[in-house]
Amino acid sequence: MRYKCLSIAGFDGSGGAGIQADLKTFSALGCYGMTVLTALPVQNTCGVRGCFDIPVNIIEAQLEAIFEDIMPDSIKVGMLFSKEIIETVADFLKKYAINIPIVLDPVMMAKSGDVLLLPDAIQTLKSKLIPLASIITPNIPEAQALIQNVVELESLANKLLDLGPQVVLLKGGHLQGSESKDLFLTTEFQEWLILPRIQSNNTHGTGCTLSAAICAFLAKGFNLLDACKHAKNYLYHAMLASKDNSVGLGHGPVHHFYDIW
Repeated sequence: MRYKCLSIAGFDGSGGAGIQADLKTFSALGCYGMTVLTALPVQNTCGVRGCFDIPVNIIEAQLEAIFEDIMPDSIKVGMLFSKEIIETVADFLKKYAINIPIVLDPVMMAKSGDVLLLPDAIQTLKSKLIPLASIITPNIPEAQALIQNVVELESLANKLLDLGPQVVLLKGGHLQGSESKDLFLTTEFQEWLILPRIQSNNTHGTGCTLSAAICAFLAKGFNLLDACKHAKNYLYHAMLASKDNSVGLGHGPVHHFYDIW
């Protein structure tokens, strides 16, 4: 168990998103997964029935317990829910996660449309956590919530880059067309990552899975661009394997272990 990945994220009892999806992804890609729970959404494939945040002292205690024992090779940050949780996680990572790659998936809304980040927490996310990230992976609605009144994708990605991450991966899943196009952007380089679009209702946890896969490939020593390419390819095959085999009555999960069973 050479490669160790930490997910700091929310819970999904139905198994398709959150820390459950992250652990499956880490394992499928040959990494040892650890978790710090930030929030407890009560949800299934049909939607979120409620959300309970974890007290910040308990989140900090979880972080301390992990870092005192098993130093992660890379970190994925997902659902944080409130500004107090963002501040706690950001302050800890700034102090203890020096030189560890951080993948930030700015989770704001569930696939069902339910809110997973309180509106008053967005500014705290922008000012305290995004500048610590090696890469942020927003979809278009999340990007437009972070940067208002900007529509054109390259301009939007550049505005996100101005917030301080090393890399922006602006995901194009909400676009139309036969191709799935994500924009990889640094201060010196940009590239569109393109694969065929899969028409499927089973898209629960795709954002969590992609960011966790990037985290796994970073732990294994890949650079940020190659990690994103490999992660996108992994998600593509996980979606392809699940598109005709739904789990649940709503948006089903992807098949994280498509090449095993």
